[in-house]
Amino acid sequence: MSINHIRPWRNIERRKSRQIHVGNVPVGGDAPIAVQTMTNTLTTDVAGTLDQIQRAAEVGADIVRVSVPDEASAKALKEITRESPVPIVADIHFHYKRGIEAAEAGAACLRINPGNIGDEKRVAEVIRAARDHNCSIRIGVNAGSLEKHLLDKYAEPCPDAMLQSGLDHIKILQDHDFHEFKISVKASDVFMSAAAYQMLADATDAPIHLGITEAGGLMSGTIKSAIGLGQLLWMGIGDTLRVSLSADPVEEVKVGFEILKSLGLRHRGVNIISCPSCARQGFDVIKTVETLEERLEHIKTPMSLSIIGCVVNGPGEALMTDVGFTGGGAGAGMVYLAGKASHKMTNAEMVENIVEEVEKKAALLDAEAAAAAAE
Repeated sequence: MSINHIRPWRNIERRKSRQIHVGNVPVGGDAPIAVQTMTNTLTTDVAGTLDQIQRAAEVGADIVRVSVPDEASAKALKEITRESPVPIVADIHFHYKRGIEAAEAGAACLRINPGNIGDEKRVAEVIRAARDHNCSIRIGVNAGSLEKHLLDKYAEPCPDAMLQSGLDHIKILQDHDFHEFKISVKASDVFMSAAAYQMLADATDAPIHLGITEAGGLMSGTIKSAIGLGQLLWMGIGDTLRVSLSADPVEEVKVGFEILKSLGLRHRGVNIISCPSCARQGFDVIKTVETLEERLEHIKTPMSLSIIGCVVNGPGEALMTDVGFTGGGAGAGMVYLAGKASHKMTNAEMVENIVEEVEKKAALLDAEAAAAAAE
């Protein structure tokens, strides 16, 4: 067993939501919080889109959303859903017929925007298609595209308007006896998003899809998303999430998992604990961590690794990680295994030795998990 266990004072009590499915991925209830991303290729470029989906899946994406803006994209979606390694959500805006076509093309879920999909009659046709083709639906409320009557009522986008939009469309689905839905209330403003999501969590038991929409570039968007999504997740709100970045979708998945890992809500791959380095470091910490992140990308098993430049905090951090290295003097340091000092290693050989130890530990943990599952 990994020593990086969850301590009682770190437990987050998740909001109780009912469970739906997006293809074979359960969302809500006691299911793991699913990580999503969205392709930014032209959907009609089937090969390019599938390549992006595959790369996202390799770093852990559970679900991928694909835009369906026109009839040609709906036709291309059929091949994409057939070849995709993960369930596909069809992103539908403005034209309800695209939703019907996407359901027929094999989409596992339809994301519809209440502000622009059309009147209730059109929504009803999309619901019928979703039911006929075993699709779930995401009600995607966005502060930037609220219905006109709500903007007239509230004067501007605000949490109350977003909540009202969501609840109105929940009622439409429920009135048509359709319950396989999740819902989001996104805004680019962190405060507005957080307030809307907290109100939504109190108003419905539907699974909630988290996101800070149009968060920005890789660094600024990551920070904004970590603050916005982090506080909601800490409160137990959220059953699936997407980090919206102006960046490669692979980066969205990585950031999503890092947010969940930091809160102990989901574990995948190696969690590296490392110091920022200073004049006390016994080796080049920054370069070493960069190298190890790349060399250990293939590890999917949850485990922890500490890389600390000197003995001020190194031994203490190593006590709490599966594998650790603490810098010493004379071009060498100490390797720790399962929290205990194991052997000295030169700086020159350290990276290869750590990769070897991490791979051995991962293999052991995988074998233990397989044995437990077989019992």
